[in-house]
Amino acid sequence: MLPAPKWLSHQLGLAGPESGFSSILLLAILALGTWILVKGLICVQRYYINCQRLRCFPQPPLRNWLFGHLGMVSSTEEGTLFLQQLSRLFGGVHICWMGPFIPVVRLYHPDLISPLLKASAVVAPKDKFFYSFLEPWLGDGLLLSEGDKWSQHRRMLTPAFHFDILKPYVKIFNQSADIMHAKWKRLCAEGSNYLDMFEHISLMTLDSLQKCIFSHNSNCQEKPSAYISAILELSSLVVKRYNQPLLHWDAVYYLTSQGQHFSRACRLVHDFSNAVIQDRRQLLAQQGTEVFLRDKGKSKTIDFIDVLLLAKDEDGKALSDKDIQAEADTFMFEGHDTTASGISWVLYNLAQHQEHQDRCRQEIQELLKDRQPEEIEWDDLAQMPFLTMCIKESLRLHPPVGMVSRYCTKDIQLPDGRIIPKGNICLISILGTHYNPSVWPNPEVSLSILHRNTPGFMTQIALTSITPKRFHPWPLYPSQLDPGTALARTSPCLR
Repeated sequence: MLPAPKWLSHQLGLAGPESGFSSILLLAILALGTWILVKGLICVQRYYINCQRLRCFPQPPLRNWLFGHLGMVSSTEEGTLFLQQLSRLFGGVHICWMGPFIPVVRLYHPDLISPLLKASAVVAPKDKFFYSFLEPWLGDGLLLSEGDKWSQHRRMLTPAFHFDILKPYVKIFNQSADIMHAKWKRLCAEGSNYLDMFEHISLMTLDSLQKCIFSHNSNCQEKPSAYISAILELSSLVVKRYNQPLLHWDAVYYLTSQGQHFSRACRLVHDFSNAVIQDRRQLLAQQGTEVFLRDKGKSKTIDFIDVLLLAKDEDGKALSDKDIQAEADTFMFEGHDTTASGISWVLYNLAQHQEHQDRCRQEIQELLKDRQPEEIEWDDLAQMPFLTMCIKESLRLHPPVGMVSRYCTKDIQLPDGRIIPKGNICLISILGTHYNPSVWPNPEVSLSILHRNTPGFMTQIALTSITPKRFHPWPLYPSQLDPGTALARTSPCLR
């Protein structure tokens, strides 16, 4: 039998250990193998320690050892009901396994969510797993940025949500809604018995946003728009990619037809927003800030691009074209889909409760009595208490964003003493919180109890049947706490 060095050299096809080159190669292979072994043992140790520390949290039965809980929650009504059942079983927190090696801590009680949301962006930054799919489209805007850049841009964008900026937008909302209503009347007159409400409302919200962000009227509710079609396609492609694990790798994704469609749609969206930014920046340079603002004051509308172009930080530095494009694309994406979802569910819930629909209509008719034209104005938004309650309750039952995620860079201690170990992903379940019976007694009971008209009923609990014994100041997350929700504290009718 050959000695070990000679045997190994023979197996590797080397002439012999006498050769200097072969000796160095042999040592390199041994060093690499040792390094891989050590790294593997360290990973196994960390995994074991993490599993031991997570044993204080309950977990539902696994689908199997390989997939963990993957595939158990579908994007259907059955999946929603399953999540509601978990909220009842485990109280406020449990573990989900994304395969055999990735645990996720799912939280759905305000007391347990609070430490995570109050932690700094360094301790609990956004988890980039899903958000990374959006980055080629949205860039480094408010949704994807973090740390100092997020804070700086958040301060610079604050003027965009000043009431004096928002007030003229109500007229734009009225115009877009009127176009949608006229289209519905025409389709009904033509004999259409079925309308996809979400599709029509999505076009209406995109129409409104395009006018408010870019001052551009594409007439997308009446005729096809390449820009609007690209945004709808991008939204759909991101969700499809998330549900197909093999496409999570960029190298694979962009070789597929889906990835090529995604790249093409991104280019179209970026070309449109960049063209608007360049034209507006050129106009601003020609006219000067004072004349530019005076002309805008005559039209009584300053759009989002105007605010971004005029924004400056503490040192007087303006946003770059790339930053402006990222923020504009982010608000087009975040604004249209969530708003359309919220409005669609409000209409659905009111359709299920005719008496409350009639009461909302009566409230608005009384508000618009003897007014010509019959249009909602800014000051009216605070004069619709019953409709406001209906909107809030609908948002509780069907939140447009069902969850957000954070990554723990340090241990985070919960109020009950349990600790979420660093290195874990935390899933803040907005839907689970809204259906948690320890927060909302009888969480499924909704609009049907409105006839009580209980004194003092207009509180943050919206329309639940029983006031919680210990009412938490922000169980309607994210409306009550999230510092990134600019319109969270304004009227739900405006949102």
